[in-house]
Amino acid sequence: MREIPMTDNTAERHPDTQGHSAYGLYIVCGLLMVVILLLDLSIPLGVAMGVPYIAVVLISLWSPHKKFTILVAALSSVLTIAAFLYKPAVPEMWKVIFNRSLALFAIWVTASLGLQRKIVEEKREIALRERERALEDVRILRGLLPICASCKMIRDDQGYWTQIEGYIRTYSEADFTHGICPGCARKLYPELYKEKDGGSDIDT
Repeated sequence: MREIPMTDNTAERHPDTQGHSAYGLYIVCGLLMVVILLLDLSIPLGVAMGVPYIAVVLISLWSPHKKFTILVAALSSVLTIAAFLYKPAVPEMWKVIFNRSLALFAIWVTASLGLQRKIVEEKREIALRERERALEDVRILRGLLPICASCKMIRDDQGYWTQIEGYIRTYSEADFTHGICPGCARKLYPELYKEKDGGSDIDT
């Protein structure tokens, strides 16, 4: 029997599943940023507390929305700078500035590389889906088709008999143009043929 492509309708049947997981991800990232900020404010300025925000950026990559990762990177940068400005100055401030600059650089490099990899993976998934769809179309035409030995009609999966032209139009991108072969033309229009003539196609 002809193979029928199966589709996974789990996401369609449960449209709220992705929404709930996304909201949970947003809450986790928000809580982590608050915890890191509180730790940063309670620790002396010389400690590079901007680095832990990289973990929040990595977690944000699980979100289906790329803008969320950019938002997390931006908020992490703002909180890193805000904690630096809030706390009192310490000796050798150049070290503190250097550490905070490195933290900001690491945050944005992580976000940039993560988003690039995410885009590549999405393109790969799209290419795989298109390949699977093309293979499914090929399998439709290569499968075993129940065809009537007399009238050449084909039985579909619902048990209905249809003409072969309609069946192929439905399950492929092919179309038909009609004509009459020499043998049928002789039977239908014998006056147009002579015995010595080998016959030719007559298009209609």
